[in-house]
Amino acid sequence: MAGQTRLAIEGERFLLNDAPTYPGRTYRDWPIEGLLLNVRAVNAIFDALNPETRDRWSYPDTGRWEPERNVRELCEQLPVWREHGLLAVTVNLQGGSPEGYSKRQPWQNSGFTPVGTLRHDYLVRLERVLDTADRLGMVVILGLFYFGQDERLSDERAVTRAVDSTVEWLLDQDCANVIIEIDNECDVPRYEHEILQPHRVHELIERVRGISGAGGRRLLVSTSYRGGSIPSERVLAVADLALVHANGVTDPAVMAWLIEQTRRRLGTRRIPIVVNEDDHFDFDRPWNNMLAAISRYASWGFFDAGPGSGGAGARGDYVEGYQNVPVNWGINTPTKRAFFALLREITGCR
Repeated sequence: MAGQTRLAIEGERFLLNDAPTYPGRTYRDWPIEGLLLNVRAVNAIFDALNPETRDRWSYPDTGRWEPERNVRELCEQLPVWREHGLLAVTVNLQGGSPEGYSKRQPWQNSGFTPVGTLRHDYLVRLERVLDTADRLGMVVILGLFYFGQDERLSDERAVTRAVDSTVEWLLDQDCANVIIEIDNECDVPRYEHEILQPHRVHELIERVRGISGAGGRRLLVSTSYRGGSIPSERVLAVADLALVHANGVTDPAVMAWLIEQTRRRLGTRRIPIVVNEDDHFDFDRPWNNMLAAISRYASWGFFDAGPGSGGAGARGDYVEGYQNVPVNWGINTPTKRAFFALLREITGCR
């Protein structure tokens, strides 16, 4: 890996190669400089390790699931997203629900073995995403664990081994464009390992902060909370940024309140606030969640769960959201087109 793109934080601002993101940019008199606008692409390195559910994710044109095609098509699309002003994508080593939202997860998708070692094929796909993002001047928010899949690790020792192995591998590869998200929505009461739950997840944040590579460099790290939740004081005291989700937050005024309350809980500490999952759109309206977050100087992330979320039969036309497997990574639906049009307007990319 080349390590061309180096991410840093200065107060509430993100810097890429020592310069603030979106330099000098404002929108409706709101500062955009220093933000990190993003898309949830958690299933970028997805695989179907359970043969009994593998056929659920088949591409309609080939009749089979193809993990290499999935990551290749994302990497081919990233330059297009970047041209619209996008600077970050969220990927997860245990993915996210390939149905958008699911009550049960009989499939198996984990970049870790039961004892917490890294699966080579997942690393190969992850490296392709990291390299592509690096060349484009983009950031990867890398989640490690996802509820419903964390039980694929045998015990707490396996969890800590998975954390250590991932961070050490990234540092060895000189990845400087990565933010670690310990687990997706730590306060969802489906995590089986106690150390991933809200009262202990700060231990893993501190663990990541304690691992350094060449020259003492370390990775930025945080964890996210479910839609409408405010990160705990314990996490905010040690995380490098606050990760907020807004699923189910349908009123932009509540979105703004969520940012304000997170900043209030931070007290005198000033770190970036990043929404990296929100399924509320209304991009054609003059006031929506994306604009509400930006107006409060918080980065915002597009979670496109697709119109057929929660039902396996809805993917046959291959035009669902960016979490639905098989993923169509193109800008191929009205919702996707509306998001990227607004993103381009906000960032000034032409």
